[in-house]
Amino acid sequence: MSKWKKSFKGEDCHNPVMVQRFGADPYALVYEGRVYLYMTGDVIERDEAGNIIENTYSIIDTINVISSDDLVNWTDHGSVLAASEHGAAKWGRNSWAPAAAYKKINGKDKFFLYFANSGNGIAVLTSDSPVGPFVDPIQRPLISRETPNCANVTWLFDPAVLMDDDGEAYIYVGGGIPDEQSIAMPQTARVAKLGADMISLDTDPITIEGVSYLFEDSGINKIDGTYYYSYCSNFSVPDDKVDELGFGRGEIITMKSDKPMGPFKMCGSVLKNPEYFFGLGSNNHHCMFEFAGKYYMAYHTRILEDAMKISGGYRSTNIDEVTVCDGVIKPIKATREGVRQIKALDPYKVHSATTMADMAGVQTVADYDGKMLVTDMEAGSWIRVNGVDFGNKGAEMFELSMGACREGGRVTLYVDSLEQENCIGHVDVTAEDSAKIIKVALGRKPVGEHDLYIGFDGNDYQIKEWSFC
Repeated sequence: MSKWKKSFKGEDCHNPVMVQRFGADPYALVYEGRVYLYMTGDVIERDEAGNIIENTYSIIDTINVISSDDLVNWTDHGSVLAASEHGAAKWGRNSWAPAAAYKKINGKDKFFLYFANSGNGIAVLTSDSPVGPFVDPIQRPLISRETPNCANVTWLFDPAVLMDDDGEAYIYVGGGIPDEQSIAMPQTARVAKLGADMISLDTDPITIEGVSYLFEDSGINKIDGTYYYSYCSNFSVPDDKVDELGFGRGEIITMKSDKPMGPFKMCGSVLKNPEYFFGLGSNNHHCMFEFAGKYYMAYHTRILEDAMKISGGYRSTNIDEVTVCDGVIKPIKATREGVRQIKALDPYKVHSATTMADMAGVQTVADYDGKMLVTDMEAGSWIRVNGVDFGNKGAEMFELSMGACREGGRVTLYVDSLEQENCIGHVDVTAEDSAKIIKVALGRKPVGEHDLYIGFDGNDYQIKEWSFC
């Protein structure tokens, strides 16, 4: 029997993109050659006896952030403390369904993180970095029920932001069904133009007309000059209307316009509910983005909680490729395999230890300086980094930057699998190595492209960064 712990996803599967924490309602920001994913920080809830209960979303006040330049190896940047007394927006209780944007203001790139305070308004945070720290510049909601044309929006949540080519920005929000008579046309979607500062509104929100069977989940993209608004259909779509409408319950629907604020015309469904693909249903939340010349869809499912053998509506993020042909977004197939790695990883650069394609038995935590650490490893824990290109010359040395080290253990390096014959070297760490950089010669020189496995023994030590030379 193998000593190695088992992953929560298949060896050849890239979905979900993160398994060390849950992450729902994904939103993508592409900046300087990296995709940053911002996700609702689902937290497992328990009853008084310690049993896992259904996700109520009521204690969520963080936003999880990861990034990648190859769509397979993701660097964990930790959690934004977004709401509640411990967060930036202390006036808010929850942080759901984030959206992110950046803009050059006064000659400097500024980053903006929008999120919903449950279903009752939209907050905005700002930062000088895509990973924070974030602050609340206005100390109140950007959009609330006092905002014109928003008092009667059933769920004032789920923002999406469009940065148009002319530098103007727009925010899309809303959802919910006011009453039974409004199931087919809830009229609860809104769009407004953002101010030049990105933290104010330049126009009052207007109703997005014709959003058939709206449930939630605003999305917005501009593709070849056309604006595509997208949303999740509600769960009251009649069975006898599916053929006529072209969509069913809990699907991602698209509409298009030649103007950012509409009017929009119905296009059709592009992503069925996760239940169709994985057998477990939930709300269907998405974000479509362009990266390295292709389009992708980030969306959430319940496949991580299923692999963990729990059931409570706890969600994790997947990514699959999108095909856009002649202005038509083709139906997307949700998979466990996910997308291909679009570029090899350079091992001769310094990498955060929280960069991984998969792992088992470790956790991540922020250090005092804000940098992320891998921690809580024990015998049989491991991390995998996919597609590491050591080149024709190969690597001779391995360098490890340690965090706190109270006890210690062994860090062992493998290529392609965790089999002993694929071991290329190891590092022994002790309490004396706390906060030090350790450099060791490899027992075997890796050449060419391989998956890198980092295996762990021992306990109570942390790793910050690594590189080869």
